[in-house]
Amino acid sequence: MLRLSRVLICLLFVLPSWAATAADKPVLISIIIDDIGNNLHHGQRAIALPGAITYSVLPFTPFGKRLAKQAHQQGKEVMLHLPMDNSRGRPLGPGGLTFKQERAFFEQQMAKAIATTPYVSGINNHMGSGLTTSVERMQWLMQELKKYPLYFVDSRTSAVSVAAHTALALKIPTLERDIFLDHEATPEFTEQQFNRLIKKARIKGNAVAIGHPYPSTLDYLEKILPQLESLGVRLVPPSQLLSSHNIPKLVATKTPESTIKAIEPPKSLVEATPTKPDPQATTLLAKAPPEQEPGHCRITEQLDVTRVICS
Repeated sequence: MLRLSRVLICLLFVLPSWAATAADKPVLISIIIDDIGNNLHHGQRAIALPGAITYSVLPFTPFGKRLAKQAHQQGKEVMLHLPMDNSRGRPLGPGGLTFKQERAFFEQQMAKAIATTPYVSGINNHMGSGLTTSVERMQWLMQELKKYPLYFVDSRTSAVSVAAHTALALKIPTLERDIFLDHEATPEFTEQQFNRLIKKARIKGNAVAIGHPYPSTLDYLEKILPQLESLGVRLVPPSQLLSSHNIPKLVATKTPESTIKAIEPPKSLVEATPTKPDPQATTLLAKAPPEQEPGHCRITEQLDVTRVICS
């Protein structure tokens, strides 16, 4: 018996750190896949990933509604990836919130984007390195969110974002992004970032990652997600992370088509100045090989770095 006790004590010193964590309780991670809606194939491949991945859908995209419904049917959580003004003047695409908008149109634009995304449970910002630094605009946004209710995830595309702080002040269920998985879209970088995610989750008890439906990201996640249980890590949607903080349960909502038509903004509130095309995006699209459709190129912003991704 004494010899057995000594062996067990020795094992505690030689076991890897994740084994001790697994023996205690699993750490929690949430992974949000942004930019869903422009590419059907990559969107469906992302939805087929194992486990409780969450999908953030861009408003008014050709496949957004369809992919949101498919994700919900598979028991996955759906978010709205709401475009917001960035600090570099990049075009946002339809449904964006900007500094130029008066409050009435700002709120109607936001409501319409939410209404056109089936089964939405929460929102995170697409781009937004400019707007998320504005206390006033974030107050507008969070006050509107209280009406639904929806949770908010700050993508933290700016290190000086006030979005999460403003949301918490208004008692909006809120999380912040800890790790971007793929602001370099390579398997090696995604693996490096995923390891950082797990390390941070073990320190904090939980962590939130954001990725995109890039082939390299999907390749890596297809390989690593089935291994999470053996690492003592549990993948959960953002709402479950929030529930661990004693936040009231949030229910995904499906808005009727009649509501969508009812909140059509008045023409007098629509911005008169059209968005100028981004010359960098135009150059990159011109160089894209024939099999890459221009309609599937997205401008993404991660940590104040703007990239154009064609898929």
